[in-house]
Amino acid sequence: IAWQVNSATENIGARRLYTVMERLLETVSFDAPDLAGKEVAVDAAYVQERLADVTRDQDLSRYIL
Repeated sequence: IAWQVNSATENIGARRLYTVMERLLETVSFDAPDLAGKEVAVDAAYVQERLADVTRDQDLSRYIL
């Protein structure tokens, strides 16, 4: 997804990848204390759900570093 956004807007490389990963895992990080001892599966459906607005909205993707 970082590659897709970099291709469509200014390519800022690893900085965007870091931000995409941060956004992807935001909920998991926030809920981590409640998830102790549990497994969290990050599959294609989860990624698409969490990042759909970034890949869909050209203007929003420009502002995601």
